[in-house]
Amino acid sequence: MSGTVTAVSSNGEYSFTKPNRDSITLLAGLGVEGDVHAGVTVKHRSRVAQDPTQPNLRQVHLIQEELFAEVGEEGFKVAPGELGENITTRGIDLLGLPAGTLLRIGGSAVLEVTGLRNPCLQIDTFQHGLLKQVVGRDEAGNIVRKAGIMSIVREGGVVRPGDTIVSELPTGPHRPLDRV
Repeated sequence: MSGTVTAVSSNGEYSFTKPNRDSITLLAGLGVEGDVHAGVTVKHRSRVAQDPTQPNLRQVHLIQEELFAEVGEEGFKVAPGELGENITTRGIDLLGLPAGTLLRIGGSAVLEVTGLRNPCLQIDTFQHGLLKQVVGRDEAGNIVRKAGIMSIVREGGVVRPGDTIVSELPTGPHRPLDRV
């Protein structure tokens, strides 16, 4: 399975949205260079409050551009970077990937998928009612999270819009994504 990077975003300050950039640099074991969420241990405020020594499994946030069209049909206007993601993609089913999938991006960057983003109430502060569009329940009553996936950087490199993303599924039984 493969796709394309449509936008890259980062922010050195805590803010819900992240400005788009011409490129971002991924640093192995840390995340996006200069991004407030980069680091070996957790950086998300709620996670730091629980236990600041937890490993950072949320170094890089990816979201599928197709979600913007889906919520657009319900009257919401969302652009790349506005939901806090670092990498916006097209053509790859991020939510369908198993945990441990490697994403090879551009010439050298490699991410390992760790889990689903657990959308927070800030999404409704951004646009009232949007949270219900990105978190819902399926027919069986199970929670469905659509706000992208989280990953860690295995191999660093520069990522730009237009770069190809190639997924490499893990060997053995596949574990479905869960929130991280």
